[in-house]
Amino acid sequence: MAKMTGAQVMADMLKGYGVTHIFHVPAVLRTTMVELEKRTEIKRLHVHSEATAAYMADGYARATGKPGICMAQVIGALNLAAGLRDPYLANAPVIAMTGGRDPKTKFRNVYQEVDDVPAFEPVTKFNATVDDVSRFPDMVRQAFREATTGTPGPVHLQFRGNEGQIDAEEADMEPLIEEAFAQLPAYRPEPSEESLRAAMAAIEAAERPVIVAGGGVRSSGAAAEVVALAERLNIPVATSLNGKDTIADSHPLSVGVVGTYSRESANIIVNEADLVIYIGSSTGGMVSHFWAVPTIGTKVVHIDIEPSEIGRNYPVVAGVQADAKVAVTKLLAMTNAESAGRRAAWAARAGEADQQWRDKYNDLLTSDAEPMRPERMCHELSQHLPDDAIVVADTGHTGMWMGGMLDLRSPNQSYMRSAGHLGWAFSAALGAKCGVPDRPVFCFTGDAGFWYHIGEIETAARWGINTVTLVNNNSSGNQSKRGFDRVYGGEQTDEARKLWQFTDVNFARIAEEMGAVGIRVEKPNELPGAIQQAFEAAKTRPVILDVTSDLNALAPLAVS
Repeated sequence: MAKMTGAQVMADMLKGYGVTHIFHVPAVLRTTMVELEKRTEIKRLHVHSEATAAYMADGYARATGKPGICMAQVIGALNLAAGLRDPYLANAPVIAMTGGRDPKTKFRNVYQEVDDVPAFEPVTKFNATVDDVSRFPDMVRQAFREATTGTPGPVHLQFRGNEGQIDAEEADMEPLIEEAFAQLPAYRPEPSEESLRAAMAAIEAAERPVIVAGGGVRSSGAAAEVVALAERLNIPVATSLNGKDTIADSHPLSVGVVGTYSRESANIIVNEADLVIYIGSSTGGMVSHFWAVPTIGTKVVHIDIEPSEIGRNYPVVAGVQADAKVAVTKLLAMTNAESAGRRAAWAARAGEADQQWRDKYNDLLTSDAEPMRPERMCHELSQHLPDDAIVVADTGHTGMWMGGMLDLRSPNQSYMRSAGHLGWAFSAALGAKCGVPDRPVFCFTGDAGFWYHIGEIETAARWGINTVTLVNNNSSGNQSKRGFDRVYGGEQTDEARKLWQFTDVNFARIAEEMGAVGIRVEKPNELPGAIQQAFEAAKTRPVILDVTSDLNALAPLAVS
């Protein structure tokens, strides 16, 4: 082996693993940055906050299935850790690299010294320090392995030195790349025959089964197989928010997103089912509306790559520990579809529930009211988004509107959502566009979310990250309205409204000042043309679509 610096090894390994972008706030691993420039085409994006770096890496990872890389020096490490919470909750493969303490200066009140490692424990699968340069090859390799195996998730490596200056040191070593861990899924574990037979027996016996497809379907690339199983056995399909793009909303067996940020028809059908088949989905509070949809005691089949998730919250009649694509493919081969005919009425009931939802909300979805209703925005987006768009949605009311009201019309459309952090979507959309530059990327957020990382308009303009971002601008964080109405006894004071209302701002003007295209929309009939104009303009510059909306429009609450 030849003597190499840690920076040389890191640059060669990142290139070998197919990394195309690094999202960072300087200064960190400076010598590595030099080596990257010498030998690779990896773009090193300096962004405006560590949380943005984590969110962009998250969006990149979810869009590509490849680990997203984010970095920060020691003083920004805690901010980076906070940004990892969303990819941790959403099971996205993100690798965070930070500078760290030097043993020579520990406990001497050196400038900026804090022990950051414990902060990464709750939000990573693997959290380690690199204190000797000879460990670069095996620790970087382990980071990719951890991020992409089993249930994917974030990893943290802390490199010695406040900026990770250990990368300038030398040792006898060589880059080692394991290409299997460059992309999800790294492994596809096979199910046992016994578990498959038990699952299929329960499915074939059920009169009113429903599939709940989760983010594991997306990670596994199993959407086509899940839809094929549903069609073969005449089973309605609901999804989690992470699995929303499993099935087109126009499909006759689709009933929408289930849970808290949901479509009413999905909750109704899941609660009427006599068997719920979870595929690549947790059974946590959001997807089950806090264990009310379905009620505890409903029969469950659970297919998941992570054995500890099987049976969590809902005891199972059959559990299958396996990769989703492998398991569903084998289930397809096991059935002769004789039971499908018994479910004609049940499939019709699913279609009826879907149509009832559409009839109930039709007036709002097509409303000409001014200020605009968010339902109308979702309706126009359903009609006019590109067939291959990646849709990135924020949380809060945004997550509720988009999860419940947006129709994905094409199997080539993708959907990504915040796992709980307001402001995530704009940064994540930029990361997604970096990873998949040939696809249109659309972000939906509210003004409350957009304010978090508005400075990244400059990043997008500087690097030519040409996304389209629609800001649902009601000059407020109006998801708080219900809560303050309640605690103030139904009539808020002027001071109370200051807790959740903002100054009126024209984000289109701000966008233009920062180098992007700004488009302001104030009337519903202007929106279809504005969407078309935005995607045309995004061929050359990022676009901010500022759409003024009704302050008092509240997203519908989940039914149970």
